[in-house]
Amino acid sequence: MPFYKDPKINEEMYEEHVRADLNHWVRKLLQRPGLVERTSKVIQTKVNDKIIPQKVHTVITATVKGLIKSVVFGLEYVPNSPTIYGISLRERDLKAQSLLTKYRKVAAAEGAGTGAGGFTLAVADFPALIVIKMKFLFELAHIYGFSTEDYRERLFLLYVFQLAFSSQEKRPELYNVILNWDKNIANWPVEKESLQQVNWEQFQREYRDAIDFRKTLQLIPGLGIIVGAWANYGLLDDLGIVGINCYRMRILGGVKL
Repeated sequence: MPFYKDPKINEEMYEEHVRADLNHWVRKLLQRPGLVERTSKVIQTKVNDKIIPQKVHTVITATVKGLIKSVVFGLEYVPNSPTIYGISLRERDLKAQSLLTKYRKVAAAEGAGTGAGGFTLAVADFPALIVIKMKFLFELAHIYGFSTEDYRERLFLLYVFQLAFSSQEKRPELYNVILNWDKNIANWPVEKESLQQVNWEQFQREYRDAIDFRKTLQLIPGLGIIVGAWANYGLLDDLGIVGINCYRMRILGGVKL
């Protein structure tokens, strides 16, 4: 049974467990890529450049650009669920785990459905999955007590999204932005002028390059329905782990390595 469900652990003990968990997660997140990771990156780059059709890259590029605009400047993703205040970290984690379970199933079902429809629907799966991911992050923000009515919190979600799907070389930079977020945004305007600080083109390239072997297999006839569900489930799980831990860091004031 996960420790967050153990009734014998009080809140102080629970937070210590979370700090230890965060410490382990950050070390793993920031570790330098080994030979296997470097080799995988080379193969992945070749797959992106040589195997994945240009049509897919075009769809992803357009979707990511549209995503950035809608997330930061619009309110369409802001959930109806209220921002939750006044509960413990343990309660937030329980709600977050429940939310992640729900969205993993949604993503898997969507991947299976589009995977069964051949290449055209498999291509359509990429923007659909991005929408599912962002809806998950917006709801997650409210669970951890951060209102997405504030554009700066929506901008934070884009950094979390980047961190979840960035290369290992890029992760330290993104991690430091997230780690010091509350200090930095204290000096940011309440309006959107600070958006110029974000390298949107880098965001777009990193996400495109994160389309790994799992999603590539979905384009192969006969494998789509199984691979689509498996890939989407795993990618949503990756995002969930990063998102939950980023909010835990904010609530606990960072980590000590």
